[in-house]
Amino acid sequence: MTMLTPQPLDQEDEEMLVPHTELVEGPQPLEGPQPMEVVAQGETANAVENHAVDEPQESRFPWTIENFSRMNVKKLYSDSFTVGGYKWRVLIFPKGNNVDHLSMYLDVADSANLPYGWSRYAQFSLAVVNQIHSKLTIRKDTQHQFHARESDWGFTSFMALGDLYDPSRGYIVNDTVIIEADVVVRKITDYWTYDSKKETGYVGLKNQGATCYMNSLLQTLYHIPYFRKAVYHMPTTENDNPSGSIPLALQSLFYKLQYNDTSVATKDLTKSFGWDTYDSFLQHDVQELNRVLCEKLEDKMKVWFDSGNLQFSFLL
Repeated sequence: MTMLTPQPLDQEDEEMLVPHTELVEGPQPLEGPQPMEVVAQGETANAVENHAVDEPQESRFPWTIENFSRMNVKKLYSDSFTVGGYKWRVLIFPKGNNVDHLSMYLDVADSANLPYGWSRYAQFSLAVVNQIHSKLTIRKDTQHQFHARESDWGFTSFMALGDLYDPSRGYIVNDTVIIEADVVVRKITDYWTYDSKKETGYVGLKNQGATCYMNSLLQTLYHIPYFRKAVYHMPTTENDNPSGSIPLALQSLFYKLQYNDTSVATKDLTKSFGWDTYDSFLQHDVQELNRVLCEKLEDKMKVWFDSGNLQFSFLL
């Protein structure tokens, strides 16, 4: 009989925000923003730039645009400005990005020159200042993880063109429009180099497609000390194959969760369920999975529980 018995653990807007891709006529899909372009450089970079600031840095950039109504351009960029060590600029479509609204976005000014894999995070607001009554200034805020496929982000329908171009409204005075951008750059985690074991003492489970529900259940069961101990005490043999034995596969999984330095795969366990790749992409009911799993384990655990330990039904 082979028994795995490791040491116990020490710690038990109604607005749709989109990239500025020039919109085609007709309704747009709602699955999410569509990418503009991919910047493919020979040089590589971390998924998150390593020089992200330690403390949030913020700045307001005012942009005064004269002769606004006489501009004959589809889109217009502001001068670049720097916040948190990064270069930004505001992008507007004075006549709308194929809509009857002013379209306005925050853009990474030097995205075409950044190394492959760059990414940065910012919280920001964009505003059209009301030059008559400041309280009527239109300001909208959001946040975004900028990268090569989405190097700009903002509001396609920021404000109605009829309101913007009406002098009596106060947004255009002496044919001048004032735009403000408030940008806050925050440090974010570089998930490519993040060491979960070092930072938390724990590692996670790899997702096979749609197995997040199962991963949550397994992590929950793992963190019940008595259940974990019972799993380790289930009798298995050296001839058992993890992909064909649920008890051994679960023992192996718990052991790796306890001692591995990186995330743990669940393929042996799902194979022991008799699942194939198709099953891994199906969203099963987590309560039903818990019931079936416990039924499969009950007989194996009875030996240990019947020898004076808590009853299995009481545990679960």
